[in-house]
Amino acid sequence: MPSSKRLFRLTGIALVIAAAGLTTWYLTRSTPRAVELTTVSHGIVEATVVNTRAGTVKACRRAKLSPAAGGQVITLKIREGDRVKEGQMLLELWNTDLQAQFDLANQQLATAEGKQREACILAGNAQRESTRTQQLVKQGFVSSQRADDADATAKARHAACTAAAADVKRARAQIAVSQANLERTRLVAPFSGVIAQITGELGEYVTPSPPGIPTPPAVDLIDDSCLYVSAPMDEVDAPRIRPGQEARITLDALPGQVFSGKIRRIAPYVTEIEKQARTVDVEAEFANPDQAALLVGYSADIEAIIDRRENVLRVPTQVIRQDNKVWMLTQGDRIGERILKTGLANWAFTEVLEGLSEGDQVLLSSEGGEVKEGMQVTPKLSQP
Repeated sequence: MPSSKRLFRLTGIALVIAAAGLTTWYLTRSTPRAVELTTVSHGIVEATVVNTRAGTVKACRRAKLSPAAGGQVITLKIREGDRVKEGQMLLELWNTDLQAQFDLANQQLATAEGKQREACILAGNAQRESTRTQQLVKQGFVSSQRADDADATAKARHAACTAAAADVKRARAQIAVSQANLERTRLVAPFSGVIAQITGELGEYVTPSPPGIPTPPAVDLIDDSCLYVSAPMDEVDAPRIRPGQEARITLDALPGQVFSGKIRRIAPYVTEIEKQARTVDVEAEFANPDQAALLVGYSADIEAIIDRRENVLRVPTQVIRQDNKVWMLTQGDRIGERILKTGLANWAFTEVLEGLSEGDQVLLSSEGGEVKEGMQVTPKLSQP
């Protein structure tokens, strides 16, 4: 019996020690770290180039207009925001004196044309009289002197008709001069568009800009039927951009919207704003400018699509570490390392040529701490 009691006591002590050890292990055990994974799949990968600073939405045609002459505004037929058509009168300066000169020139033309008709009628009659006199001379009814007089009169009348025709041409030229002077006081729309700004009011004086001294234009006219974006690209990226390439345009004023576009022009020179930030201006036009109410002056960004490959194996670019290494999920929910051979890439996705297969799961993010090979994790799958 004493030996049985002793065995029972030893068994109890062992159980206590085992329980203490189990408790210690439970309290000190390492919990698998939660990680977010993404599945390797096929899709589109593009190589793109984006601008270094914000670009600007511009109009294909924008004219800052002023009358050719200075003077007082007597007619202002527009307001800011109005839409006008090509050839429409925008404003007119005081031109009563020039209008009077134009009317006078028209009257002078009418008088000259009347005198021309009179002189040419007399010239025709004198020529017929000379012809008849020559016939009478041949018949011996009149002297040759009278025939000479009739011929001289016909020539004089013809000269008077020619002079009257010249007077008509001069009068028409004077009308053209008067008309040109009138046009200098009138401002018409050179193309259809929208009035962006008007400088001056009815009754105020406007003055054209002297050479080398810019003054505000009387009317700022914008043709908003054709818009494009101009943005600076890094000089290193510029050689890869070509007119006609596809582009995506985004606007700060319209977040979440992406407009399709096309590269229309690359500047033939480098802009040197700063020694370390040399850029080339690139222009992209909207493929569908009517998609939204676009305003000239919006800040915008251009993403030029240099190359595109469809249905290729790809991973999010953010999962790739230095030297093209990635963490992936292996058997037993453990982390392993792979080295990739990559192809086309952009900020979103990178093409995988070697190192992974479709369906593999790679590490997207980890909840704190450094990730090590062989570490056991608790995976959480994210959409690619």
